[in-house]
Amino acid sequence: MAHVLVIGGGVGGLATALLAARHGHTAELFERDTRAPGAALERDFFGWHRPGVPQATQPHALLGAARTVLREELPDVHAEMLRLGARERHELDWFEVRPPARPGDEDLVMLQARRIVLESALATALRAEPGAVMHHGEPVTGLTTTTGPGACGVRVTGVTTQDGAYAADLVVDAGGRRGGVERLLAAAGCRPAVVERHRTGLAYFCRWYRLPEGLEEGPRRPWAVTGGTFAGCAVFPADNRVFAVTLFVHTRDTTRSALRDPAVFEAAARAFPPGAAWLDLGAEPLSGVLATASLDNRWSALVDEQGPVATGLVPVGDAITHTNPTLGQGTSLALWAARRVARTAHRDPGSASFAAAYHAWAVRTLKPWFDFQVVADAAIGERFATRAGRSGTAREVAALFECALEDPEVMRARARVRHLAEPPERAYADPEVRARVARWLADRPDYAPHVVGPDREEWEKLTAGS
Repeated sequence: MAHVLVIGGGVGGLATALLAARHGHTAELFERDTRAPGAALERDFFGWHRPGVPQATQPHALLGAARTVLREELPDVHAEMLRLGARERHELDWFEVRPPARPGDEDLVMLQARRIVLESALATALRAEPGAVMHHGEPVTGLTTTTGPGACGVRVTGVTTQDGAYAADLVVDAGGRRGGVERLLAAAGCRPAVVERHRTGLAYFCRWYRLPEGLEEGPRRPWAVTGGTFAGCAVFPADNRVFAVTLFVHTRDTTRSALRDPAVFEAAARAFPPGAAWLDLGAEPLSGVLATASLDNRWSALVDEQGPVATGLVPVGDAITHTNPTLGQGTSLALWAARRVARTAHRDPGSASFAAAYHAWAVRTLKPWFDFQVVADAAIGERFATRAGRSGTAREVAALFECALEDPEVMRARARVRHLAEPPERAYADPEVRARVARWLADRPDYAPHVVGPDREEWEKLTAGS
């Protein structure tokens, strides 16, 4: 078996080290932060300053794909998350009566929790794992390498920190898009990674709340994500009666800075049905308004036309595919990559064939979902930038989504895409699904995508604080 060194102690890093150890390898994890997540969720979530993880306090969606990895590979982590307060919601529970079950329905369950709940459960399991060691407060400062002939002349053999050098059969970059491993590879003489980047043009504003004592769940309806031609609102139920309300606008929207004011934010959120439905329950604010922007969808490949730029090192999580949070894919894709590493690390991990096979797997398994994210964000960004209604293909997609709110079979197809169980080009091409959407549209010959929320004049007033 292999000795695996993991750079980065976020979700991807913790999962990779734990899964590697569970598959019979030994693993060491290196994290610049001086401590790991603990069981004090509120303190860690709201009080732990984590400049290397700016998304830590933003809402996270743990899709059915992530839940499946946890249940199949790390059932103790899944159980610990539930013990810590995570909740599960089946997508077909949208309907008053759930339709008859079909194979695969078990994959359509959202695991509702803040990121800290997953990190805490992973860290708890990793601390108790005999084959794993965590080095907190010990960031990786360099790579040890050897050179040889050919295009893949640089082989990564380990890492260096301020405390010394550590040898490995395989190094895993789980340091995220800002982790710096690409610079370390360049310093070792490697060719640059092949990077594909798409700016989204979206800015997010989030505020956390807690439901009143005795109220364990919020409303099932209306639909949790709504929007119009220039702004949108989403509600993210989480653990322990905590939920987040998020507003999103274009980065060039002149009203953007006003949303940082809690009073303006809440007034704007109440102008959307899901925001009003949840906030009207008397929820207690737990945070200020947390803003994030300058987001992009970024694919980074360590293989170019000449082959692998290095061997002995593979990326997981945001280090290979950073996706904008609109579809909530990030955690699922990170867990898929961590599982792949754990299952294959014994197959000559320092070889060019291993690096090429991992890249081919990533292109086949992760890249289609990255591309799907890019298309979805481009449509939202263009709509917000131009404030134009949806027409053509966008109108058809909107019709499918609205039809799904009334038709369980169409909802099932939509949920299978949302939870990464089936790609959209297959799920939405199903003849029955297409027929149901066609009938829905035939009954509404003048259908135009429904704009939910305030018009621009009202929005300007809300964000002016009037």
